[in-house]
Amino acid sequence: MHYTYCPHCGNKLISKEIGDEGLIPYCTKCDIPLWDTFTTSIIAAVVNEKNEIALLKQNYVSETKYVLVAGIMKSGESAEETAIREIEEEIGQKVNSLKFIKTYPYDKKEMLMIGFEANVTKAELNLSKEVDAAEWVELNKALALLREGSIGWQLVNKVIEKFA
Repeated sequence: MHYTYCPHCGNKLISKEIGDEGLIPYCTKCDIPLWDTFTTSIIAAVVNEKNEIALLKQNYVSETKYVLVAGIMKSGESAEETAIREIEEEIGQKVNSLKFIKTYPYDKKEMLMIGFEANVTKAELNLSKEVDAAEWVELNKALALLREGSIGWQLVNKVIEKFA
């Protein structure tokens, strides 16, 4: 989010030189800089002991390609807590271990996605209302089912690299 008005007092912001940050939106009434903000979310490659990955169909995202578990961090929640919660909510899997892989800026939605590999013991996929379908897919076949170059594709590619 790019600020034009102060979210605290409603005053129109000016541009002010702040250290080596350059010109930053600044509220003269509250005497504070207001850096651009973004939403923080997680994205997870959920892999079981048989080297299968859970791929989801969410028609509001894509009607032709699969996606990974993803979700917005709630206030007061760590990225790890968010990943564990979203995996359980979206596909009903209990996480055995969680490994940070990489962060992915998603400019289109002013979002930062924190990528994880989550290891689970294979169980039936119990879907939330926001997931239209999901299935376990052999890890080496997953890239072809994701949109090439997408954040999900990049994350799965990183997970596959560790097995090579």
